[in-house]
Amino acid sequence: MIRLSAEPMTWVATGDSITQAVLHTHGARGWVEHLQERVRWQMDRLTDIVVNTGVSGWRAVDVLGSYDHLIGRFAPDVLSISLGTNDARAGLAGLPEFHDAIRQLVDRAGPRTQIVLHTPVLVSIAGREARGTLPAYAQAVRDIAKEADVLLVDHETHWRSHFGDADPIAWLDDPAHPNAAGHLQMAEHTLRVLGLGPMEPRT
Repeated sequence: MIRLSAEPMTWVATGDSITQAVLHTHGARGWVEHLQERVRWQMDRLTDIVVNTGVSGWRAVDVLGSYDHLIGRFAPDVLSISLGTNDARAGLAGLPEFHDAIRQLVDRAGPRTQIVLHTPVLVSIAGREARGTLPAYAQAVRDIAKEADVLLVDHETHWRSHFGDADPIAWLDDPAHPNAAGHLQMAEHTLRVLGLGPMEPRT
């Protein structure tokens, strides 16, 4: 659960195209935008700042290499890290590099920053040829969250609890990218885990 301060807070969400929420929502809000709506409006934290530094196509090593630009300069109170979908294209051989980069991102943030790690969402059956080892990357995120004692938002488990072995295409726009419904599910699950939800219903 996130510890809220009486003072304004800065929230940084970094990751890949799923965090950036480009193209595949077709104009609808991405999950970070839903989080911002909840925190800054529905929770009446109007002067909190939510910064989205997701970059399409990037991997954990890319984010680490641009740490100061994407994360450090904002001195976040809360840092959300959501990676793995692009990293998984390297297969099992890429796991050590991924693990090391995520762990370095966690360690560089410092003790005052509340860190939230996210497992990747499921890909469709058609997407598993290119990303067949994605479950191993999700497990690496779980392991790091436990090792570092930071918050974990386990999207993979949440999606599996809904779809089981069925194709999760209802929440996807293509084999690997969530659609608007998938982003809303990501946001709602994130808010529940962080103790900030649920979203207020639209009227």
